[in-house]
Amino acid sequence: MSFVFEEIDFQQTPLGAISLRRRSEPRLNNQVLFEVKLNEEFLMSSLFTEAEIQLSKLGLAALDGQDWDVVVGGLGLGYTAVAALEFKQLKTLQVVDVMEPVISWHQKELVPLGAALNKDERCTLVHADFFDVATNAKLDFNGQDIDPVTGVKKVHAILLDIDHSPSYWLNPGNCIFYTEQGLKDMSKKLHSGGIFALWSDEPPAQDFMDLLNTIFESCESHVVTFPNPYTHGESTNTVYVARKA
Repeated sequence: MSFVFEEIDFQQTPLGAISLRRRSEPRLNNQVLFEVKLNEEFLMSSLFTEAEIQLSKLGLAALDGQDWDVVVGGLGLGYTAVAALEFKQLKTLQVVDVMEPVISWHQKELVPLGAALNKDERCTLVHADFFDVATNAKLDFNGQDIDPVTGVKKVHAILLDIDHSPSYWLNPGNCIFYTEQGLKDMSKKLHSGGIFALWSDEPPAQDFMDLLNTIFESCESHVVTFPNPYTHGESTNTVYVARKA
């Protein structure tokens, strides 16, 4: 296989320059990877996706019943969303992302999982600030004003993968969400027994677990292990799963 390097898209956003690229990895027998960079920082790679998939599997496995309405905060390369669509109990999936280019990549099928999301009628891609729509009592997850008569349409699960961790944020303004008030405001949009699950690049943090336990009925942290071919060892991420009373 010949070496591949292609910058598929490059755009300026309010958070800086975001780019999508496709390249061969010589250290992995020229395996072709899709990667996203924000400014000079790597945000995601198609090589490391296990924890993003487990965010859906662990979070939704904790749900009861049928006809779930689920929200994913952060589209990325689509692995969390596609994993959620594998659950037959799922009725609707709203995937909220503040980056319009990321949504466009999937709609134009410039990334491998774009077609899977586009063809599933249960899935809607929403261009909005997740942290705003999740905590604003006047907005629904589509970023629209809530009907004052019918009120907020609650969901059964919220799966979040945007920041690096609860204490290491992509945007400094996101820190407000990871507070008692921010999480309480978000929890009001969950049905009773609903699930909030969060991906983190860092080991489980006891202070964040303690915070979740003040708001939710129960909380668990799961360490997800996956092979790292660069280190010839294993790497880990964390998935927090909290249940509303």
